[in-house]
Amino acid sequence: MSSISRRSTIIEVARLAGASKTSVSRYFGEERDRLSPSLQARIAHAAGTLGYQPNQMARGLKGGRSKLIGMLVADIRNPFSVAITHGVEQACRQYGYSLVVCNTDNDPKQEHQHLDLLGAYQVEGLVVNASGSPERQLHTFISQGTPIVLLDREVDHVAAEVVGLDNHLAIDMALEHLADQGYQAVLYVSEAPEQSSTRQKRLARFCHAAKQHGLAYATSLLANSDSAATLQALSSFLATHQPSACAVLCGNGNATLIVTRLFQQLGLPLGEVGLMGIDELDWCALVPPGITTLAQPTDTIGKTAVQCLMHRIAPHASSMPTALSFSPTLIERGSTHP
Repeated sequence: MSSISRRSTIIEVARLAGASKTSVSRYFGEERDRLSPSLQARIAHAAGTLGYQPNQMARGLKGGRSKLIGMLVADIRNPFSVAITHGVEQACRQYGYSLVVCNTDNDPKQEHQHLDLLGAYQVEGLVVNASGSPERQLHTFISQGTPIVLLDREVDHVAAEVVGLDNHLAIDMALEHLADQGYQAVLYVSEAPEQSSTRQKRLARFCHAAKQHGLAYATSLLANSDSAATLQALSSFLATHQPSACAVLCGNGNATLIVTRLFQQLGLPLGEVGLMGIDELDWCALVPPGITTLAQPTDTIGKTAVQCLMHRIAPHASSMPTALSFSPTLIERGSTHP
């Protein structure tokens, strides 16, 4: 019959090492240097023998330092979110923090529950990619001294740094590229913008900048990733304009995937009808002749968000970033070479 294993305790480590409980606590805390090298060696050997691991959550709650950073992600399935989270996690690890990620699935109710959970964990900072308008809860964190950084999306009436892409520049770069390639009419496809300040900014900038470039333009908004309305908008757009002079600009990676499937469904050759997307996705290079994209510096954005937090948490450990808004990189492929 197998016995039930249990966690060894700090008292057992102290007894085996011939040390006090306070010394063992210092060894696993931030005062290890106060112990002599021989005492450190005895405690390390005792802990290894017993398989002892300190309860970091309990230590954090007792000392007021959880060493946790919380992160709200609007849609963890979005490749942009995956890439950003990787950058955030790397930066947290660099500063000696652990990351707690909560996916809201673009559901404000889930967002509310996850913020309560992160408050219970006493996170020391929050990176928020909002899906709703959690002003009240975020104000509670701020009033308690917990720093917040907004990722990609603004939240009304919340005074916090917003780290993300320069959306105006991204739209300008896309339209300039399409105009230089000889396209005369552009259809912009975006997910519904109501819950995303980023989508709102890109959509508004597109309508303004398309006029400046003298392009014929139209927009199509995806509702719950339903492509039926976009199929109708795309067909109508092509019927109105000469197909070889038409291009579709996608507002994010999800829109690019949906439109690519519609192109295949309609038998539209890439390049003959142009296609360009904001967000670089791995598969964009694999669909012949390749899809032109604007790649976001996701690692830089994620790391900058954490640097902002660290400047608030421990100003001596991190300076404030010099930039919070970043330029995309144009990756040209055959889909915009008529």
